[in-house]
Amino acid sequence: MAVIPKYTTGELAKQAQVSVRTIQYYAQRGLLIPIELGANDHRYYDQAALDQLKLIILLKQLGLSLTMIKQVLTSEEAPAVLDLLLVQQAAKLADQLTTTKAQLAQIEALRPTLPTLTTLSFDALHGVTQLMKQSQSLHVVHRNLLLWGGLLDLVEIGTLIWGLWRGQWWPFVIGMGLVVIGAGVLSWRYFQQVAYRCPHCQQQFSPTFRQAFFARHTAKTRYLMCPHCQVKHFCVEVSR
Repeated sequence: MAVIPKYTTGELAKQAQVSVRTIQYYAQRGLLIPIELGANDHRYYDQAALDQLKLIILLKQLGLSLTMIKQVLTSEEAPAVLDLLLVQQAAKLADQLTTTKAQLAQIEALRPTLPTLTTLSFDALHGVTQLMKQSQSLHVVHRNLLLWGGLLDLVEIGTLIWGLWRGQWWPFVIGMGLVVIGAGVLSWRYFQQVAYRCPHCQQQFSPTFRQAFFARHTAKTRYLMCPHCQVKHFCVEVSR
């Protein structure tokens, strides 16, 4: 007859590479049930308890709380309950990862600006972080503009090739009409999403569509009159 192995609290802790206090705490929470109580309240556990302890440790490493783990261990539908909890935990970790990546990006963008700051104050750091957030938003605006602008280019080039190949120019005429209308809508939407920061007074302002559309500009600036200081500069483009 095979001898069923029994483990004291210390032996169980050693087998699972955890502390005795951890075993005692799990027992208090009802996660580990001893098979025998000896003299002086000594507790003995069997192989099933050791296997359950290893499962508890694994689930803890996956980020599940002891309350969640107890739900799994006491449920008659343990695999289904565990699957549901793991889905929830995966969603939680994905959110944390997104937040962590955003924080890391802010840190990496903030560090190079520190040597330019004369004082370390809330206003200085807040201004830098606000500019970083606006820069990230502006990147999305530019990406969308390039995407839709590329589609308009495809319409223009596609209808032109069709006209040259088939000798039918009415698609090109219609296409160019759509391109002109689309370009106008894109420009209007673009200037609704951006503003400009004056390099002289550091104030942010939103010019009219006409002022912005016809102003001289570079990739990141436009030559505009600041309504706050009444000085004309190449003002830096930021997102609203």
